[in-house]
Amino acid sequence: MTLLDTINDPKQLHELTQPELVRLCRDLRERIIQVVEKTGGHLASSLGVVELTVALHSLLNAPADKLVWDVGHQAYAHKLLTGRKDQFHTLRQHKGISGFPARHESVYDAFTVGHSSTAISAALGYALARDYKQEDYSVVAVVGDGALTAGMSFEALNHAGHMGTRLTVVLNDNEMSIAPNVGALSEYLTRLRMDPTLSRTKEEIEQILRRIPAIGDSMIRATDRAKRLVRQLVVPGVLFEELGFTYIGPVDGHDVDMLQKVLKEALRRKGPVLVHVITQKGKGHEASERNPVLYHGAPPAVQANGSRATAPTYSSVFGEALTKLAKEDDKITAITAAMPDGTGLGKFKEAFPERFFDVGIAEQHAVTLAGGLAAGGLKPVVAIYSSFLQRAYDQVIHDVCLPNLPVVLAIDRAGLVGEDGPTHHGVFDVSFLRAVPNLCIMAPKDSRELKQMLNLAFELNTCVALRYPRGEVHDKLLDQLGLKADVPVEYGKAEVICQGSDLTIVAAGSMVAAALEVAGFLSKQGLSIGVINARWIKPLDAFTILKAAAASKNLVTLEENALAGGFGSAIQELLEAEGLLDKVSIRRFGIPDEFAEHGTNELLLEKLGLDTKQLIRQISAFISQEKKVVIS
Repeated sequence: MTLLDTINDPKQLHELTQPELVRLCRDLRERIIQVVEKTGGHLASSLGVVELTVALHSLLNAPADKLVWDVGHQAYAHKLLTGRKDQFHTLRQHKGISGFPARHESVYDAFTVGHSSTAISAALGYALARDYKQEDYSVVAVVGDGALTAGMSFEALNHAGHMGTRLTVVLNDNEMSIAPNVGALSEYLTRLRMDPTLSRTKEEIEQILRRIPAIGDSMIRATDRAKRLVRQLVVPGVLFEELGFTYIGPVDGHDVDMLQKVLKEALRRKGPVLVHVITQKGKGHEASERNPVLYHGAPPAVQANGSRATAPTYSSVFGEALTKLAKEDDKITAITAAMPDGTGLGKFKEAFPERFFDVGIAEQHAVTLAGGLAAGGLKPVVAIYSSFLQRAYDQVIHDVCLPNLPVVLAIDRAGLVGEDGPTHHGVFDVSFLRAVPNLCIMAPKDSRELKQMLNLAFELNTCVALRYPRGEVHDKLLDQLGLKADVPVEYGKAEVICQGSDLTIVAAGSMVAAALEVAGFLSKQGLSIGVINARWIKPLDAFTILKAAAASKNLVTLEENALAGGFGSAIQELLEAEGLLDKVSIRRFGIPDEFAEHGTNELLLEKLGLDTKQLIRQISAFISQEKKVVIS
């Protein structure tokens, strides 16, 4: 039995000796590596904060004290210490524990997270609620250095410093290295800052100076000016001090003893404190230490052999196509919000570094930057995950579409994304983009259409959203289903794959393959089924859709987006505008009004009634119904 096996409550850490805490850190690392090798997950981030997590829980009285994790990539050790070690093997599995902190999962998860840079705002909210209710508990936010590239973090820091309330922010810095001389200076400064007599000595000196007739106040001001100058030159953290925080650090994030001493002092302070902790991403796992990017959020195959699958993905196809187009057009530029590899822009970055912009975790800035580049005569592409584009909705409306600027939004991970769960599913982009004027939306069924659509997007003098799913391309599957011919992509034109008199399925993007499977099965039952690959979500190919509706009298729409305001809604609105709702029956299939869970995409599609078997059953029943409009 390991020491970890005996821990059922984080308060047990209060009684452990220093050697026992170090031993517990070793147990945590071994358990995290063992499980993530099987389930996949965010290995490197979690390994980097093991000692920090242990130090925090050895001091905090959770769940009364609130520990708020930013993003949550690094919260695996936290989960193991807070009553979930027996369920940890279910990490990111359907009905198992989430890969991120979630309030519904545990009272120890103070805030549900998944997107970056929210922790300081949430923690400040807790602190202000505590003060208002005259309660007494500590609030700690753990944020990564990457989170500080987002404006939201600085908005929260500025507000927290202004309010002056008791709050501890731990900056987990896993990118910086400290040279020996700087490290020695920082250690000295840290000891000074931790000295409780320091602030009292400062006050005593000021009192003595003020007693000097005529020149006392002037000497104090001169001393303050000199102090500020020295701090700006040599003291790290001056920015945080100016924002109203007491800055402590940098501190070795793998020294439990030092972390305890520093955090204990930080928690004792009455105002906002920022503790700067230096950690190594992937600590204790050699492959992760060498390549923390690869092991940031990797599937089990990567954990086992240190390499990713080589099959083409929509992301890689997009990146290669964009790089090829950029060789022919020097106005094409690419923007990413801290996801160059995830969005497939690695090759573009290498080929055209002067035309590549990684803005950090700053999606709002990314979109408005693209608007500025477009206004300046360039052709910007913002490669961004669907769930992260949600953070820049106002910028899409106000800074791109209102002035009608030609920006390409390459929306990756559109649809279900599997084990990352509800914080990362990209199932709302069609709904929130479809209402925006001066914006077109395309969805490719395979890699061939993706390339054509990207090329066409640069020819249109407006904002274009190109949405495509996570994972391997559907080319082989579509070929196996008998879809061989490539019909060129034209503006506003759908692809009629086959015509039918009993029913027409109109599918968008990733659901075209499912539509063909359903049509193939029903056709063998003697039904005449048509399939339309919409290609365009906005503008719809009204002529083609209405012609099919007139021929079959029954329409089914398939999409991997929320039903509310989605692709199917657009077609229903078209029928309403044409006065056909009493003549054409329509049923829409998509994501219902709920947050989809985490699990494999196949399992989630089944749970949501979007797998082939359930679609066949439901569509068969629909054909025989007399009810004109049914919403599923």
